[in-house]
Amino acid sequence: MKIKSQEIQVLQSILKYPVISDKSTGLLESNKYTFMVDRHADKSVIKTAINSLFDVTVLNVNTLNIPPKKRTVGRFSGYKSKYKKAIITLKEGDTLDLFPDR
Repeated sequence: MKIKSQEIQVLQSILKYPVISDKSTGLLESNKYTFMVDRHADKSVIKTAINSLFDVTVLNVNTLNIPPKKRTVGRFSGYKSKYKKAIITLKEGDTLDLFPDR
């Protein structure tokens, strides 16, 4: 399937970056990958973006809406913005090369 460059840009704007944490690297063993995604993207759009950009088969998409958190630095207080995370489960045998060897 040939994808136009404009469609690629739209799909890339949905997936922001992979999440690198202890929990997300532990999920890699069970073929689950964690991404920060656009707050307005739904599960079907995220699934289409992963399928098209990485040419893999997505079995399941779980999303988490993280609420804003209050942060205080000295006498100044503000809020850390809210964001959305997606945990993608791939078909057995499919992998994403997010961390290539140098």
